[in-house]
Amino acid sequence: MEFLFTPWLGTPLWLWLSFFTAVVSLLAFDLGVLHKDDHEIGVKESLWLSAGYITLGLSFGAFVWWQLGQQAALEYVTGFVVEKSLAMDNVFVIAMIFTYFAIPRLYQHRVLFWGILGVIVLRGLMIGFGAALVAQFSWVLYLFAVFLIYTGIQMWRTAEDAHDIGDSKVLKWLRNHLNVTEGLHGNRFFVKQPDPATGKPVTWVTPLFLALMMVEFVDVVFAVDSIPAIFAITTDPFIVYTSNIFAILGLRALYFALAAMVHRFHYLKYALSVLLVFIGSKIFLGDLAGFENGKFPPALSLGITFAILGVGVGYSLWKTKDDPALEAK
Repeated sequence: MEFLFTPWLGTPLWLWLSFFTAVVSLLAFDLGVLHKDDHEIGVKESLWLSAGYITLGLSFGAFVWWQLGQQAALEYVTGFVVEKSLAMDNVFVIAMIFTYFAIPRLYQHRVLFWGILGVIVLRGLMIGFGAALVAQFSWVLYLFAVFLIYTGIQMWRTAEDAHDIGDSKVLKWLRNHLNVTEGLHGNRFFVKQPDPATGKPVTWVTPLFLALMMVEFVDVVFAVDSIPAIFAITTDPFIVYTSNIFAILGLRALYFALAAMVHRFHYLKYALSVLLVFIGSKIFLGDLAGFENGKFPPALSLGITFAILGVGVGYSLWKTKDDPALEAK
């Protein structure tokens, strides 16, 4: 059993196995018990599911504290909060994808469930690549910091811009290279239909599959922001990956509640843009302010993160409470 204590990416193997066991168990329970049959998920169920995932995510943070210490736990919670917050912007785009493809609420959970499996793999590859870069070239963190500051400024400038899913080059490429059915075929991603040219049965993809591919693509785009953000908090691959995945697992459950209240978070993007600038600035502030080991204190970082998000959410809810224009969107 000694191999279980062998370090892998700086963390004992048994901790990694514990994490993956927890994630697989959660997904199996979700698909095999909670959502064995397709059904519409209402706001109440969404909130209860999300509360459960958040509790589990924070409980894992307590487990990290027990095994790896206070600083690791604070970095985990900060990464968890930052990833969940940034991913909320992802929810708004996913809602537009479902609207564009006219995906009924009955089948949206199926797309999100299979999408999370792709996220687990893609995030692992991107985080592994990022960790290798940082380990080999420490100055890459400063590039991440500059990128985050630039991204935050750009997010502020384009906060009011609308996304047009139909103009996506990725979607156009998929339509040009795949046989796509005209309408949905229940909850199926693939169907057999005759080829118009030969009459022989061939595999076609449904709009549900296109929606899944677009959800995966959107996650990759958002990961370009969120992964550098958490590397600016910690370079420990275990903390980076586990906080990312637990945050995303919970957000998938929260999607159905957030999608029903998108208009109430109209101004949240401004808070997220400030958060990105703050996280990017921490790399330089840690050096300039002479903090221990050149790192911004984790507890202070977590407190400022909560403050920025709290102001953003509070202002957004107050500003939109009686706005009929936003209510109609």
